[in-house]
Amino acid sequence: MTSRPAAAAAPVARRAARTRPRSGRGERPVWMGEPSKLGVGARGLVLGLGCLAVLVPFWAVLVTSIASPEEVNKAGGFVLWTNEPTLDAYRAVLSGGIVTRALLVSAGITVVGTALSLVATIALAYALSRPGSLLHKPVLLMTLFTLLFNPGIIPMYLTVKQLGLLDSYWALILPVLVNAFNVIVMRAFFQEIPRELRESAHIDGAGELRILLRIVLPLSKAVVSVIGLFYAVAYWNAFFSAMLYLQSPEKWPLQLVLRTYVVNNTPIGADQLSSSLENLPPQISVQMAILVISVLPILLIYPFIQKHFAKGLMVGAVKG
Repeated sequence: MTSRPAAAAAPVARRAARTRPRSGRGERPVWMGEPSKLGVGARGLVLGLGCLAVLVPFWAVLVTSIASPEEVNKAGGFVLWTNEPTLDAYRAVLSGGIVTRALLVSAGITVVGTALSLVATIALAYALSRPGSLLHKPVLLMTLFTLLFNPGIIPMYLTVKQLGLLDSYWALILPVLVNAFNVIVMRAFFQEIPRELRESAHIDGAGELRILLRIVLPLSKAVVSVIGLFYAVAYWNAFFSAMLYLQSPEKWPLQLVLRTYVVNNTPIGADQLSSSLENLPPQISVQMAILVISVLPILLIYPFIQKHFAKGLMVGAVKG
């Protein structure tokens, strides 16, 4: 027979089991309650409207860039559907004029700048992750100081001018070579790597450079991919630095061309496009083609790095 205290405690145990949060994947805690059909429908509606608000402008830009001149003139602007798609706007843009040259300039700055920034960031972050490194605390404080205080436009311009970098591509790379936030994230990631791995490598006679290249970097592909994408996007989208430091239009990157001919709505002439087409496409089609070309590279790269995003940021930013 069951004793009276045990029988009295049974209902309390059952209530505690019902209110205890579930730990299984995909299961909702009991205290959150079951969502109502109205709530699920409302959330789905809001999510759908949000997706439409994001996708419709992209769709209009893409369709307008491939629409025929008749359809663009009939619509008087953006086209949401085309029955006669044509690539004349892209042929005109990529025919060797200012847009083609700006595309090559942006690609070169992005590749070179991202590579140099990754090398500098990895070296600095690895040095700061080792407490016994030379000038560890002063360099760390200087890095953190740059997160709080920005030098400003005028001091930065005067520095670039004194260094002789005006109207040079290096003016778009060297002043922003290292980002303090990226250094801190990568440093935290390096600190998460077990110390025993480095100690065993030291015992086997490996130096710091070999440990970094053979042990640390292979274990840090996630954070390196994410930081590399951050740098690539920053270099690709940079137009303000180009507007300040570059005087020659032939050195303009794509984003400055985009700002000049799309945002400011400056007409694009046939001499600037060097197109072999007899009749140039409408201005809005050419502008939308430039916009698509400026966005497309990042959209193509991001899916290959997206899987590293959560791991690269969270593991490097959360201790323990």
